[in-house]
Amino acid sequence: MARRFDLFLQRCHTKHNDPQRGLMLFDESSTEQRLQTLAREFKHKGHSYGKTHNYAEVPVFLNSRATRLIQLADLVAYSIFRHFEHGDSTYWDVIKDHFDEEGGVRHGFVLCDAAHPIPTPFFNKKSSPKRAFL
Repeated sequence: MARRFDLFLQRCHTKHNDPQRGLMLFDESSTEQRLQTLAREFKHKGHSYGKTHNYAEVPVFLNSRATRLIQLADLVAYSIFRHFEHGDSTYWDVIKDHFDEEGGVRHGFVLCDAAHPIPTPFFNKKSSPKRAFL
C-alpha cells in the first residue's frame, strides 16, 4: 500500500506537475509502532521495490472519532466489502469511478481528483483537501 501511494504521488508530479507530499493516516492500533518503523525503513533503506520518496511524515495514527478522513476510509472500505462480498452495489456505484488506475488496474480511492470530483458531505469547497488517496 505504501508503494502504491508513493507511485500515485509520483504520477501526480510527473503528469500534472503537482509535487505534493503524502501523509498516511491510520486508525489507532496496537501495530502503530511497527508501522512507523516500517515507514522509516521504506524511506531510508528501501523495500523490495525501492525507496519511497513522496511522504511528508511517518504514518500518523488518529482516533477514528477525531477525524472524518478515517471515518471516510471506513465508509469506502464498507462499500467495497458490500459490493464484492454481498453483491450490494448501493454504495459502490457512488465511488466506483474514483479509483486511481494504472494499466487498467485499480489501486486506491481518490477523493478529490480534479479530473473526477466527487461530491461528499464531509467537505465543502473551503475545507476540501486537494487529493486524498484511500
